[in-house]
Amino acid sequence: MESILIVEDNKDLQLILSNILRAEGYETIIAGDGNRALKEVKHHPPDLVLLDIKLPGMDGMKILEETRKIEKDLIVIMLTAYGDVKGAVRAMKSGAFDYVTKPFDNEELILIIKKALQTQSLNKEVEDLRKRLGERNASDEIIGESPQIKKLLREVEIVAPTNLTVVVQGESGTGKELVVRAIHQKSLRKGMPFIPLDCGAIPETLAESELFGHEKGAFTGADTQKEGKFEQANGGTLFLDEITNLSDAIQVELLRVLQERKIQRIGGKREIKIDVRIIAATNVDFSGMVRAGKFRADLFYRLNEFHIDLPPLRDRREDIPILARHFLQEANREFNKKIEGFSDKTVEILLNSPWPGNIRELKNLVKKAVLVADSKYLTPAYLSLGGTDTSGKPDLHYTLEEGCSLREITQKAAKEIERDMLKQALIKSGGNKTKAAIILKIDRMTLYSKLKEYQL
Repeated sequence: MESILIVEDNKDLQLILSNILRAEGYETIIAGDGNRALKEVKHHPPDLVLLDIKLPGMDGMKILEETRKIEKDLIVIMLTAYGDVKGAVRAMKSGAFDYVTKPFDNEELILIIKKALQTQSLNKEVEDLRKRLGERNASDEIIGESPQIKKLLREVEIVAPTNLTVVVQGESGTGKELVVRAIHQKSLRKGMPFIPLDCGAIPETLAESELFGHEKGAFTGADTQKEGKFEQANGGTLFLDEITNLSDAIQVELLRVLQERKIQRIGGKREIKIDVRIIAATNVDFSGMVRAGKFRADLFYRLNEFHIDLPPLRDRREDIPILARHFLQEANREFNKKIEGFSDKTVEILLNSPWPGNIRELKNLVKKAVLVADSKYLTPAYLSLGGTDTSGKPDLHYTLEEGCSLREITQKAAKEIERDMLKQALIKSGGNKTKAAIILKIDRMTLYSKLKEYQL
């Protein structure tokens, strides 16, 4: 049975509303003032609130504001006198679902309540679906059959159900955020917020505000109160990416928060209890940073309760064909293509490339190749870094054919290079021919002529 909290100081109207709602099968709770209403919301959250705008002491607008701090998704319908529609509209801008004017029509009131509860139910279904899809995708995206990947998946399964703080270390492009999301989605906190923060992307002067929030007027430019990432992640997981970029001062504050499980907004006077799991990631040698005095040892040991190392792609080469096939299928769906696979020579090149950009580099390479390909199989000519070699050097080895002069061989090589440069320009421009011409420093008519010549 769905419950509705009626916040109304008029006892006659309390009784009328309660009888109407009970006749429709709803459970009702009565609150005659703001303090009682907020206690009910905090300790026995209803499914919906009917809230009068005009109340003694704390008015409806203030109650609405405080209610949303306790239960931000709680549906509130305002009750207002006929002449105060502007106040009701203002309440809707502040988060109320709808309003009903007094004296109200019983059928209209019930219709609005049913619509609100139906909307709430649909929103919950969508959110649950997103969470389930997110959980499936995060796990599915950790792809491979190598011993390193099997070990990684075992470590995720072991640490996910715990509350241990985790450090994920690996080179750029190895999939650190994917692993962190998988840990969150397999944890007991999976239905709670997952909040990522790139510590390398925020200026040092804003880091404290980003993490811990600030009160209105705390500093120049603080025009409103702001929740920090810790508050946003309360009950869930806070992902601190590239954590070694944090300044020493922020490291000290972070250590205090981890020990005390309390934060204080900049300019605030009260401490806020938080229940957050921290997962940190870095693409550098974390322990090496500590030994070099570039990161606090006490914070490192507090964070490093469980350590996961992500292997670079060059150390798990048996996974390259599996990953490449997966990215090819993704690109086929995105670009509505039907590329069937890779030529043997292409697979050989992929297996022997150094992959300094790891999985991200492989994904981008395959995606670009699928975009420009006009055959069933991806041959070396479609690889974007030089035409036949992901090391960035074009394959210019030609066999001397009987009857062919050096001039003829040179002309052939020049045409292959020219074709490859045209492809690369199209990729970089996203298929925009005007931009491609600018990249190549030729006019559009020349570009069109070359594209026609090479059937691109």
